[in-house]
Amino acid sequence: MAYCISEECIKCGACEAECPVSAISEGDDRYVIDADTCISCGACAGVCPVDAPKEA
Repeated sequence: MAYCISEECIKCGACEAECPVSAISEGDDRYVIDADTCISCGACAGVCPVDAPKEA
Protein backbone atom coordinates (compact mmCIF):
# COMPACT_ATOMS: atom_id res chain seq x y z
CA MET A 1 0.00 0.00 0.00
CA ALA A 2 1.48 3.34 -1.08
CA TYR A 3 2.11 6.25 1.24
CA CYS A 4 0.53 9.69 0.90
CA ILE A 5 1.53 12.98 2.49
CA SER A 6 -1.01 14.69 4.74
CA GLU A 7 -1.73 18.39 5.20
CA GLU A 8 0.74 18.48 8.10
CA CYS A 9 3.58 18.70 5.54
CA ILE A 10 5.86 21.69 6.13
CA LYS A 11 7.69 21.28 2.78
CA CYS A 12 11.10 20.67 4.36
CA GLY A 13 12.11 18.17 1.64
CA ALA A 14 13.50 15.52 3.97
CA CYS A 15 11.19 12.86 2.53
CA GLU A 16 12.11 13.57 -1.09
CA ALA A 17 15.81 13.13 -0.39
CA GLU A 18 15.19 9.85 1.47
CA CYS A 19 12.96 8.12 -1.12
CA PRO A 20 14.94 5.28 -2.79
CA VAL A 21 12.72 5.22 -5.90
CA SER A 22 12.22 9.00 -6.39
CA ALA A 23 8.45 8.74 -5.91
CA ILE A 24 8.22 12.06 -4.04
CA SER A 25 8.08 15.48 -5.65
CA GLU A 26 7.29 19.01 -4.53
CA GLY A 27 3.67 20.01 -5.00
CA ASP A 28 1.99 23.40 -4.67
CA ASP A 29 1.28 23.28 -0.93
CA ARG A 30 3.07 20.08 0.14
CA TYR A 31 5.17 17.23 -1.20
CA VAL A 32 3.31 14.48 -3.07
CA ILE A 33 3.98 10.76 -3.54
CA ASP A 34 3.37 8.99 -6.85
CA ALA A 35 1.40 5.93 -5.75
CA ASP A 36 2.44 3.95 -8.84
CA THR A 37 6.13 4.42 -8.04
CA CYS A 38 5.98 4.15 -4.22
CA ILE A 39 7.26 0.81 -2.87
CA SER A 40 5.82 1.38 0.64
CA CYS A 41 9.22 1.18 2.31
CA GLY A 42 8.39 3.85 4.90
CA ALA A 43 11.70 5.69 4.55
CA CYS A 44 9.84 8.98 4.11
CA ALA A 45 7.86 8.47 7.29
CA GLY A 46 11.04 7.72 9.20
CA VAL A 47 12.63 11.11 8.44
CA CYS A 48 9.60 13.41 8.49
CA PRO A 49 9.71 15.83 11.45
CA VAL A 50 5.90 16.22 11.49
CA ASP A 51 4.82 12.63 10.61
CA ALA A 52 3.09 13.77 7.40
CA PRO A 53 3.65 10.59 5.30
CA LYS A 54 0.95 8.03 6.11
CA GLU A 55 0.02 4.67 4.62
CA ALA A 56 -2.87 5.21 2.24
